[in-house]
Amino acid sequence: MARSSTPPLPAWAPRARSSRIEELFKLPLGEFTAARNALAAQLKKEGRAAEANEVKALAKPSASAWVVNQLYWLHREAFDRLIEAGEQLRRKRAAQLTGDAVSARREALADLTRLAADLLRDGEHNATRDLMRRVTSTLEALSSYASLPGAPVAGRLTDDLQPPGFEAMAGFLPASETRAARGAPTQMRLPHAEPAAKQVGAAAARRDEAQRKSLIAAAKASVRDAERDLNAARKHAERTAAKVETSAERARELEGERAKIEKQLARVSLDAKAAQADASEAAANANRAKQAAETAERAVELARQRLQQLAGDES
Repeated sequence: MARSSTPPLPAWAPRARSSRIEELFKLPLGEFTAARNALAAQLKKEGRAAEANEVKALAKPSASAWVVNQLYWLHREAFDRLIEAGEQLRRKRAAQLTGDAVSARREALADLTRLAADLLRDGEHNATRDLMRRVTSTLEALSSYASLPGAPVAGRLTDDLQPPGFEAMAGFLPASETRAARGAPTQMRLPHAEPAAKQVGAAAARRDEAQRKSLIAAAKASVRDAERDLNAARKHAERTAAKVETSAERARELEGERAKIEKQLARVSLDAKAAQADASEAAANANRAKQAAETAERAVELARQRLQQLAGDES
């Protein structure tokens, strides 16, 4: 059975958007949220509000889910070997011929685990024991489900997966294979063993429910965004009002200083005029004093000449 390389999309979603979403899950983990929001904004700008809400509702993958996605996108050959090994193991369990299949699955899982550790280190994530355990568990789950109907699809995982139990896996097998494995005429039928019509109806119901939850999540995200924008707008308004009040207060202070300076300038102007008048008067007095001194000098000179004349007459 061929394995789908891309996750299923709503009926209205074009393939172009599919590739754009896939690009989100190929990014470094730290870039996911900003890129998702940018894509949602672009779709909304293009008038595709429903698609924008779907994208906005995409959850950021956990570190373990992210690295499993990278294994799918970057190491497809090794990833497909694990899925194929899981497919073979599931089919051979019915005939109790699981030895080679178990070994192949174990080797494929070990290879991918090593690659995952390298990817985590390259992405500056700490490959702790707990994180690697969750990565291995998710890989085992993908291998166990393989290409079964309704199986989780790699490449867009957002959280860890848990492998199904043996009884659940038995329900995934065709009835003839299960009876051969157990030697029993009947078996307990699990959801994956239901008739095709019921599977289709259940799958449609699951898709509808998933879409409803997605829309609800998108609506909640929109409310959160609106509340965040409202809070930011209120804070900006408060800061702006505070700046207006501060500016008004400063303007009043400057106006008061200007009035004081104008008064001081008026006083200085009057003082300058008075000083100019005093200087003019002093200059006039000095000129008069100079003239009086010159007149006195001439009078003294005349007096001396008269004295000399008188003295000459006596002799």
